[in-house]
Amino acid sequence: MKNLKLIALLFLLNGVVQAQTSDNPWLISAGINGIGLQSDFTGGDNALIKDNYKTMSLGVPSLSVYRSVFGGLSLGAQFSMNNIKSESGIADAKFSSVDFALKYGFSRDNKFSPYLKAGVGRSSIDRVDTNSFNAASSATDNYFAGAGVSVKLGDRFSAFVETSYRSSLDNPEGNLLQSTLGVSFGLGSGDADKDGISDKKDKCPDVPGLKEFEGCPDTDEDGIPDNLDGCPEEAGPEENNGCPDTDGDGVLDKDDACVDVVGLVELNGCPDTDADGIIDSEDECPEEAGDAENKGCPWPDTDSDGVADKDDACPEEAGTAEGNGCPDTPKDLLDKMNGIGSNIMFAAESSKLMGKKVLAAIGEIKRVLDENPNAKIIIEGHASSDGSTQYNEALSLRRAESVQAKLIELGADSSRIEVKSFGESMPIDGDDSRQSRTKNRRVEFKSMLLN
Repeated sequence: MKNLKLIALLFLLNGVVQAQTSDNPWLISAGINGIGLQSDFTGGDNALIKDNYKTMSLGVPSLSVYRSVFGGLSLGAQFSMNNIKSESGIADAKFSSVDFALKYGFSRDNKFSPYLKAGVGRSSIDRVDTNSFNAASSATDNYFAGAGVSVKLGDRFSAFVETSYRSSLDNPEGNLLQSTLGVSFGLGSGDADKDGISDKKDKCPDVPGLKEFEGCPDTDEDGIPDNLDGCPEEAGPEENNGCPDTDGDGVLDKDDACVDVVGLVELNGCPDTDADGIIDSEDECPEEAGDAENKGCPWPDTDSDGVADKDDACPEEAGTAEGNGCPDTPKDLLDKMNGIGSNIMFAAESSKLMGKKVLAAIGEIKRVLDENPNAKIIIEGHASSDGSTQYNEALSLRRAESVQAKLIELGADSSRIEVKSFGESMPIDGDDSRQSRTKNRRVEFKSMLLN
């Protein structure tokens, strides 16, 4: 080994470069070392007599690079230089070494971490000719074992002190004790959240967590880590993705509008006792089905005819749905009205009421209305096929309105009379002859209702 310094520098540079690009943690250290001979070094020109040298000689540098390979076990290399001081006037001995070592640390997550180390190396001890420093004549293989302790100074920095016992295998052959004091800097994944789990293995690297959850916290302590918990601050079972369902209705509390009461999924977890589609808390009649427009209560039906008062034209008299809650008009009264109405005829293309016979018929209709004060009539207007369909629709409406106006003029209540138009759509017996067309220019009383 012709140049130990160059080899050591290249090795350390390689370690630093890997540390900057690798995800694995690296530890780079620098410090001072102390050398103390434990026996005479015999053999060759560089033999040393222990008593001629100081008990401990300090020197710099002492450099090392270690990489964690498994658990507390690390693999690394170190380089040291020293000047073993003479006490008897003879020349000092130059010392240097390049070593490869295994190190095992205990309690690495604690502030104080003791460790053991052992390895093999190549050392140079030269006191004869400093110009031949690291020459083959001064190099010797050696092995060593030692112990030390590391003290954390921060996230990445630490201080350490260690001692190792070293034995060389060939000339010069002997034993020495090497102690090192220095600082270390960690490179690699680190532990940003300081939860004891390296960032490389930490699924939640920015939040302190638990080892059993790969570095993620479990805020609600339900056994589901926050990163997989749908409700990280509320304890819930795994089948609900970590969310609670207090009332057990299948609607999670976070979606349940009625958390403490068993309800329906379609109503966001709220109950509907009367099944009317209105939740109990908004239903003024929660045990009786009703209408949303009536705040969940059924509409009143005073006459119990099945037609609610709000839709019942005769709310206090039972009737039929077809009659808007009013009783049907007796058939004989309806026939009487239509018999009278058959005398109300119109000229072609006219809606005027003409002739004593027509006016008398309308007067008779008025008399029937007076005799039946609860009656309500619908006057239907009709036309022959003369003219267009649209024209006949308008004409038949004017005919019905003419009769309505005359009845009102005679004193009938307008609220009791309605009109409808059917145009030429409902001929009596066809529309081919002149006589048929004349009959179709008419009005009818097709519907009568009693209020």
